[in-house]
Amino acid sequence: MCLAVPGRILEVEGTKGRVDFNGISREADLTLLPDAEAGDYVLVHAGFAIQRLDEAEARETLKLFGELAEALEQEDADRSDRESS
Repeated sequence: MCLAVPGRILEVEGTKGRVDFNGISREADLTLLPDAEAGDYVLVHAGFAIQRLDEAEARETLKLFGELAEALEQEDADRSDRESS
């Protein structure tokens, strides 16, 4: 499965940008979005910003990722409980 993750560009230097992914920042290549600037929300896949998003769409996607992570953690906890019983 391929996954593109939304993040907010913190700073731009040439064709590279520092992107915040919900508190974790990573460098991303902005070559595919030459007009991207600090404050923009983008989808990043394999280190490349591939699409600009509006803030509401980015926040909704991040919320869904959070819900998925919580559900997976609960599933792991439930499995551990069943195995230890």
